Amino acid sequence: MPGRRPKQLTYAEAVELRTLDGPNLYFPRPAIQLTVAVPGWLRATASRLDRMTVEMGAPASLNPGEPGTDQRRRFAARVAAHVTRQVAHGAGVGLAVRGRARPEEDQIVIAFPWRRRGTAEALAGEIPGVLSDLLVTRRSLSRIAADAAERVRAQPPGDAPSVPEPTIPVVAVTGTNGKTTTVRLLAHLVRAAGRSVAYSSTDGVYHDDELVEAGDYSGFAGAGIALSQPGVEVAVLETARGGVLLRGIGTMHNDVAVVTNVSSDHLGLHGIRTLDQLAEVKAAVTRITRPEGWVVLNADDPRVLAMRRRATGRPFLFSTDPHHPAIRDALSEGGRALTVLDGWMVIYGKGSAIRRLLPLEELPVALAGIATHHVQNAMAATAAALGIDLPQDAIVQGLRSFVQEPTTNPGRANVFTLDERVVVVDYAHNEAGMMGLTEILAGLRPRGAEIWLAFCSAGDRQNDILHALGYRAARGADHPIVVELRDYLRGRDPDDIVARLRAGALDAGATDIPAMPDEVEALTYMINRSGPLDVIGLTALGQRPEIFALLERLGAFRADPATVRRLVERARR
Repeated sequence: MPGRRPKQLTYAEAVELRTLDGPNLYFPRPAIQLTVAVPGWLRATASRLDRMTVEMGAPASLNPGEPGTDQRRRFAARVAAHVTRQVAHGAGVGLAVRGRARPEEDQIVIAFPWRRRGTAEALAGEIPGVLSDLLVTRRSLSRIAADAAERVRAQPPGDAPSVPEPTIPVVAVTGTNGKTTTVRLLAHLVRAAGRSVAYSSTDGVYHDDELVEAGDYSGFAGAGIALSQPGVEVAVLETARGGVLLRGIGTMHNDVAVVTNVSSDHLGLHGIRTLDQLAEVKAAVTRITRPEGWVVLNADDPRVLAMRRRATGRPFLFSTDPHHPAIRDALSEGGRALTVLDGWMVIYGKGSAIRRLLPLEELPVALAGIATHHVQNAMAATAAALGIDLPQDAIVQGLRSFVQEPTTNPGRANVFTLDERVVVVDYAHNEAGMMGLTEILAGLRPRGAEIWLAFCSAGDRQNDILHALGYRAARGADHPIVVELRDYLRGRDPDDIVARLRAGALDAGATDIPAMPDEVEALTYMINRSGPLDVIGLTALGQRPEIFALLERLGAFRADPATVRRLVERARR
């Protein structure tokens, strides 16, 4: 990192400098995120810091609090923001700066927008040294900042940001669960309307039906690849938490932002410890929507609904409750809404006028209406399609023709029949996803039959998330089975993962909880031990192709929409 550092690094030291290339958690434009350890500021006496605050010309409202407290960390973050502004001013730059305390005990974050990479990174490199000098010397902030600013000015300015400014309609889709299904369904609706679409997702980048790049492209790079496809008329971009935090959003704006939900997953990573913090990250896509565009929000999720307050586009809510009070509010503001009324998906428009789209039983993605979370995904995709002015007839045609199969939506509620059994392969990997999967399994189980469910998790989940996953699996199954996921340990002991999943299942009342070495063996185990009419569920996180291949060898049939409806009707009898 450029810039001079004092020899004594126990006062303030750079931990990480992250250059965010697109809109991000802090600003609707490229920004620098600097993480600094400030142990010296945390242990200094309050009286000393009070004097320094006056000498620095910092806001009089700053109160350092007692050493080592949360108040002291907040104070240190605000002082660091003030120092950054002073150095930037000396370098001839007026700068918006944000300072925050990090979850780590001795760390703070300073963030500011950048216009030239070299200058911005040089500025960030000076801040830890200035913070240390303030504690170890008697020099004033103005003198220290002036010296630092001189070194910043001496650095080459570097490149300007290069964030795509799309000229075609762009839909950004984020949320904890349902992102990929919503992206795939929306892309299908665009194609049903006769328009060329490129979309990025956790499975890769696609142009119409062709795979362009395989891999997890739910971030900045995926957006760039999708937008660069020749002849593309609409771009649908999956926007994951990690991409927003590590590099920023891949476009300067969107025409429609979609937020499916916010639930516990990946907490504890990149400084995000709580659901409210996670919701703030997800909300970044709603703050770069064109004013004439639409912000599609799940009104059934309070954290998502709250994003209306800072969203830059018009509200387009969706809810499974036709009487949701937020729908009335959105309509009164000139917004729109999608909901379920008398078993139909309907649109509420101007003056609360109602337009019917189609019955849920004719919505294949919702598995004859038994998959509530997929009803929500369908409403999210439909709202986005309406938001980019696709014809209603084409949208309905696309909703009727999108099927939950391995070729169209692999690993998301893929239903098979094997002899008299039903097998459901799904991506459920957190508590909310598991609740959705067990709802589907229950909706397919005939009276007197049993549910077998094998589940697993990657190692980068918090202990409470692993416990909740095991608990929900056991609550929804007669025979819960834990599966090892050795290729996704991510630094954790495999025995620890199994033990925590088992502990959750035990708390739900399960007694016999076998563990299988992989997903294929788990599926084989359940097929061999289940009885006729039983329902088998499997979370396919690591061996999806092998699972599909095994089912094909065993003679399983993919359940088309008509078959799913018959299975649901059989279960209801």
